[in-house]
Amino acid sequence: MDTHVVPGLHSSLFKHPKTPINRDTLPSSPRALIPRKNKPNTLCSQESKLKKMPTQMQRPLLLLPFFLTSLLLYCQPISTVASPDPTFSPSNGTDYIRSGCGATLYPEICYASLSRYASAVQNSPGRLARVAIKVSLLRTSHMAAYVSNLSRQSDFGADNRAAAALHDCFSNLGDAVDEIRGSLKQMRQVGAAGPSTESFQFQMGNVQTWMSAALTDEDTCTDGFEDVGDGEVKTEVCNRAADVKKLTSNALALVNSYAATGTP
Repeated sequence: MDTHVVPGLHSSLFKHPKTPINRDTLPSSPRALIPRKNKPNTLCSQESKLKKMPTQMQRPLLLLPFFLTSLLLYCQPISTVASPDPTFSPSNGTDYIRSGCGATLYPEICYASLSRYASAVQNSPGRLARVAIKVSLLRTSHMAAYVSNLSRQSDFGADNRAAAALHDCFSNLGDAVDEIRGSLKQMRQVGAAGPSTESFQFQMGNVQTWMSAALTDEDTCTDGFEDVGDGEVKTEVCNRAADVKKLTSNALALVNSYAATGTP
């Protein structure tokens, strides 16, 4: 049983979790649990998926909550309190991470973002998944703060379409932050009830569902920009959103790999 790391299909996957989930933000089918590659070129291209129905434009929330989230995550290093393994070496840890990242869609990005945490991960698939979730949470929180700032500035601009797209993107990223945070909280509880396979599958089902929902929200963040003219803001937001989505996709793939082990 592995309970020492601080992060980042079966029919039981979509059982009602003990922790309530906002069903309005959850995926409608298990297909969403499969990490997806980004579309060619940009997420904001005209060769698009179906766009969401327009939503009423709302003034974004204040930037402070996301700033505080990012600050707290920075102040909590990703580490382990497990007893040192005399056979462990940093090179073993980085080799393990590289191997684990082979199961993701973006293995090089996975390794680059996680290799520094080799001492925390060691040779544990559970620790690797938790660290990946925490890294995803940090980057998504930063992205939400960035879009929030742009959105507040756009309220005084003349481009109503860009302003609406930024508002919608911020709303989706806020949902993604909540869902990734829920995943991280559930991962910290995995194994707490003992080496029960049924409990493990139930808890990991919750984590997979939340991470899948977060990936969907990050994907839809840029939908509104398809009707916005090309420009610096559109390009920057779409590129940053693509980077964040890759980290969340990788985290979901590592969560799926850990869930496939069947035991905490």
